[in-house]
Amino acid sequence: MDIFLGVIVGLIVLMVLVTAHEFGHFLAARRNGVNVLEFGIGFPPRAIAWKKDPKTGKWHRLPRSEWKKESVSKVVFSDQEDHTLAQKGMIFSLNWLPIGGFCQMDGESAADTRAGTFGKANFWSKTKILFAGVAMNWLVAFLIFTVLAWTGMPQFIDNQFTINNDTNTIGKPVQINTVAEDSPASKAGLKEGDYIIAVDGNEFKYGSEIVDYNNAHSGKEVTYTIQRIEETCVSQPNCIKEPCQCQEYDENEVIFDRTIKLNNEGSDYLLGITMASTQALSYSTWSAPIVGAGLTLQLTGETYKGIGIMIGNLFSGTARLFSPNADIREEGQEALNEVKDSVSGPVGIIGVLFPAFTSTGPTNLAFLAALISVSLACMNVLPIPALDGGRWLLIAIYKLRGKKLSKETEEKIVSRAMVVLLALIFIVTILDIVRIVD
Repeated sequence: MDIFLGVIVGLIVLMVLVTAHEFGHFLAARRNGVNVLEFGIGFPPRAIAWKKDPKTGKWHRLPRSEWKKESVSKVVFSDQEDHTLAQKGMIFSLNWLPIGGFCQMDGESAADTRAGTFGKANFWSKTKILFAGVAMNWLVAFLIFTVLAWTGMPQFIDNQFTINNDTNTIGKPVQINTVAEDSPASKAGLKEGDYIIAVDGNEFKYGSEIVDYNNAHSGKEVTYTIQRIEETCVSQPNCIKEPCQCQEYDENEVIFDRTIKLNNEGSDYLLGITMASTQALSYSTWSAPIVGAGLTLQLTGETYKGIGIMIGNLFSGTARLFSPNADIREEGQEALNEVKDSVSGPVGIIGVLFPAFTSTGPTNLAFLAALISVSLACMNVLPIPALDGGRWLLIAIYKLRGKKLSKETEEKIVSRAMVVLLALIFIVTILDIVRIVD
């Protein structure tokens, strides 16, 4: 049931984010004199549609009998025909496939010269229209992060952006999940469920910080401040026989220190514990918009950094596979495995990430939505002809060369890039399914 709910939530969130992206194109197109033939939420087949009367400006329900005639895919005009929005009117549609949205502009080919078309717009207008969707995704992420900064921001990355003098972080201490037998922690009497309040007097909010501290002090004595919740039976305090049928317990909080000598570097473990994932929430007031903008920029940088590392591993790993040295070939395979593990497609996002985040509550789900919005913006900026950044680069190159980009050339480049992109999505989807099955 959790997986089913997570998939439904994932589809809705992705549809909202993609629709927001397309709405950015819509606003920029209208502001720059480009006619929009249809704006749709979801993908066809249509569920319901409305049309704006070009004379009165009022909307009316578009009868099903006119859907085929009014289908944007059927609209074909000659170069001489002046088919403006004032003559045609715009359609707004809700569609059955919840996989995004679309903004169909008039004359989307750069070679179109009719008034009111995308092709007729000047280079600066085309630039604003193409990147307006990207800007909208960054804006959505900024708004979500700003609200979370007010209501409680989850801490998901190291050194997450914040304004220190306007941040109050609240969360449970790091909890011990398991204790290995005959480990330094076990010999010192640490137990599952204990909380680590401090290490050598330093308060840490995350298990990774404790791991880093332990690594820096391997083979040395470290003092851990432990909080333990002890239960005593209230209803049968004198019960000796087992099992006692206790009806009521009293919880007592006990705080104590344990000085433990860690194992040396290179051992199977230094302390011998695993830590449960605990989540701290940080709260801001006046700095919430600054945190929203700063975190959006930080995650944008981390996204491009991750893309760079992934591409580097892909090329270096592939090259090493052809080495005659077995060790180098193994390193190449490890690099390619890192690429495989770092990539997630629609199945992984909807079938794994959203169910996991949905079950942890709306705060984490909102953070994931903002993170995906940042990723959509970053991906669409990339110079891939099938994406916004690639289309802009293609138009810019031909403008610098002083040559006209023909419709045939544009369609050939974009269609081939789209085939490659769809092939990559297919491969990533297969990898997602394999990971889920495993």
